[in-house]
Amino acid sequence: MKIFNIKSTILLFAVASLAVGCYKLQKDYEYVKYELDPHINMTAKDFLLSRGTAGAGSDTVFKWMQLGIEYAGIDLSEYEKPGRTFIFLHNSAVRTISSGKVNGGFFFDYPIVVKDANNTPIKSKLTPTIDSTRPAVTWKEYSQQTVKNYFLYLIVEGEYGFTNLGVENKSVQTLLPAGTTVPYADSRLGWVITKTTPNPDATAPASIVTAYPTGGTGFDPEGKMNLKLGNNDQSPIVVNDKTSDRTAGYYATNGQVHVYDKTVHPFRYSYQ
Repeated sequence: MKIFNIKSTILLFAVASLAVGCYKLQKDYEYVKYELDPHINMTAKDFLLSRGTAGAGSDTVFKWMQLGIEYAGIDLSEYEKPGRTFIFLHNSAVRTISSGKVNGGFFFDYPIVVKDANNTPIKSKLTPTIDSTRPAVTWKEYSQQTVKNYFLYLIVEGEYGFTNLGVENKSVQTLLPAGTTVPYADSRLGWVITKTTPNPDATAPASIVTAYPTGGTGFDPEGKMNLKLGNNDQSPIVVNDKTSDRTAGYYATNGQVHVYDKTVHPFRYSYQ
């Protein structure tokens, strides 16, 4: 019994000493609060290229965005002009791969129409009344004009960010000309019905409505985009009520940059 008491006393003393030591470490630690500087000290163009196809090491998160812009034939000087908001696409916003197959991003959400050797659409085996589609594997499977129009839509006239957006949508003008459409034989994007005003039925669930074979317009009829702050603790910048940012609020020397890793849909409203 005496041995047990001695060991117990030693153990209690050791625990007490450890507790005191921990307390001192916590008491002496000085927490220094600081905020990350949102200024990237370069143009949006340089930011894109710094993490694009020639990014350092594995930091090529804008690779697929750069490839799309180059295929579209858009002059990169557009990303040097001042007073703009630039919607950047992380690679995942263009395509995600699982088991060697595209399973997410723009390539998946807006698959291309499958065509035969004569460039004639092939009908779906599951639904013979519509054309067959499959996820794209490269931008070049879309028409160059469609890709160009998509990236024009991702450049906004004016600077918008956390300081001048609220929880209500603000419709802003993009570089996409009003009245731009997508041929329904190009991709499923051309099947999307788009509107200029919100659904008058406020109880209707948010959805993306398509029409075939008459086709839709695909792009916003006015070339506009909705931006707002998400009403939650993270306050993301939300595009068209559908896509929240991955990281936002970068201040380039010529405007603001917001990065998205999910499909950015190029229209505000879609309903029948």
